[in-house]
Amino acid sequence: MKSLKYIVSAGILAFAFSCQKDKPSIPKISGLWKLESMKVRDTTKNIWSDYKGGMDGYLLYDGNGHVALHLYEKGYEKAGIEFPNFNDSIPLEALKHITKSYYYMGNYKVSEADSIVSHFKLSHSNPSEFGLTAERRFYFSGDTLVMQPVERKNSRLKLKWLKAK
Repeated sequence: MKSLKYIVSAGILAFAFSCQKDKPSIPKISGLWKLESMKVRDTTKNIWSDYKGGMDGYLLYDGNGHVALHLYEKGYEKAGIEFPNFNDSIPLEALKHITKSYYYMGNYKVSEADSIVSHFKLSHSNPSEFGLTAERRFYFSGDTLVMQPVERKNSRLKLKWLKAK
């Protein structure tokens, strides 16, 4: 009778471990990231400099396949500009300020083999980018997530992200 208990117990453990293998793992990329730096490379001199004088932002991978990104020029939140949301009478100064902010939400998929994360944009601050896909080559340098856009028009950019606390 004791040996039957051991066999049943071993079977239950084996089943539990096999179920764990079928669960999708949460990629290392998941979590909230704070932009440390966004650099642009001058192709003629091969020199890296701050993009637009410096950027801030956040990147969120929720571990369930959803991504949210918000990039903005340094000091964006300190402009002292106030305006109503969802109102068509926003002052020109405020409208110009809004263009210093870039954001989208969507779904993502990680290709570990290629070290590429694809962002499928469901909504975007730029209406022409709704439904588009952005691909980012990525790697980790210690606790820093380093990304470079794959598409040619943004391929000179390099973004470094630190895990937000």
